[in-house]
Parts: sequence; structure tokens; C-alpha cells
Amino acid sequence: MEMQRWSTRWKTKSWFMDSTITAFITLTLLLQAAKVRAAEPVDVLKVLAFQNYPEGVTKTAGFCANRRASKPDSAYRVAKQIQISAPTTQLFPGGVFPEDFSILTTVRPKSGLQSFLLSIYNEQGVQQLGVEVGRSPVFLYEDQTGKPTPEDYPLFSSLNLANGKWHRVAISVEKKTVTIIVDCKKKITKHLLRSDQASISTNGITVFGTRILDEEVFQ
Repeated sequence: MEMQRWSTRWKTKSWFMDSTITAFITLTLLLQAAKVRAAEPVDVLKVLAFQNYPEGVTKTAGFCANRRASKPDSAYRVAKQIQISAPTTQLFPGGVFPEDFSILTTVRPKSGLQSFLLSIYNEQGVQQLGVEVGRSPVFLYEDQTGKPTPEDYPLFSSLNLANGKWHRVAISVEKKTVTIIVDCKKKITKHLLRSDQASISTNGITVFGTRILDEEVFQ
């Protein structure tokens, strides 16, 4: 598929990023249905084969390096610009993306980072879902009818995930709202102006760490 086909009609602000910046992402980036009976949890990093340590990815200490009752957390360090992708059908072999769902992740971006952590495209190359982390997190969602429009994407400008600290982030979509919870404390709910019976296609690709043709890359 030609790169030029992929949609770039909505761009975030460009931020300066030193090529030496490193950041960490835990093993527990999960995409799951809000109602467990509707779909089983999906370990996105496992599907994208992070356990095989592609170039630029190494294993390091995670959120909690010392646990009394269990092994310490481990994480992946992304130390250079990489792009890892897979057909979305590998995440959802049944071919159905749940209408209501949650995205759970634990990340430690370096100060000042602003980039997409996860992007899902349909077969026409339109980005239908994206999680942008950094100094001003963004949740990008566009259903099969093109709703919401870019000017209505939920912005969470009061949050800063790129302050050099670990953050546990949960994003939950239910009906026409999206809620973000950071570190089990900060909770913000915004309207998600999507269609009734909104859907996300599983016939495209899922990309980690950026979006097609973007200059910003998660490190």
C-alpha cells in the first residue's frame, strides 16, 4: 500500500524533540472491551512482538522495581525512532472492534515529548483511533461516518504526561463520552460526538509510536 494514501488531514502542533530523548513504556499496554464479556483483553505490545526486541527496543526496569510479593515490573525502553505496525485483524481476529472499550497503559515519556503512542487506520488509510501522549494528551476518534470532526476531538490540555515521571493512564469510551484517569487520581470526562452504533474498522493497520507521515515519534 502506498504511503501517500494515508490520511494526514489533521495534524497536532509540532514540538521540538532532541534525538537523544529516551522514554519507557511498560509491558501492560492493553486494549480491551469495557464489558469483558464482549471481548477479551488484547495485549497490544505482545501482538506487535515487542518481546522479540526489534531494533531500538530494550528491556528495562518498570514502574515498581521492588515488589515484596511478586517479581519487579519490567518495561520496554524505546531509544530511537522506530515504527512498528501490524494488521489490526491480529489484535481482533474476530473482526470486530468493540463499540465501548478501554485503553490501559503505563508510560514514562521524557519531559517535553508530544507524539502518538497508538494509531489505528482503516482500509482507506483514515486514522480512526489515536492516543497522543505528552504535554497535552489528545484522544483521536473517528467513526465510520467521520464523526467527530477534527475540531471536536477531545483534548486534555490540563494534563501533562511528559514530565519525566511514570504515569498510569486509563482511557474509557462509553456511549458518547470519553473518560481519562491518570494515576488513579485525576479524572476528566468529555463528550465524544460520535454516531449511534459507531464502529472502528479492523481491516487496516495498527501503528505503534507515531502515525503515518508524522514527524513526531514516541521515544
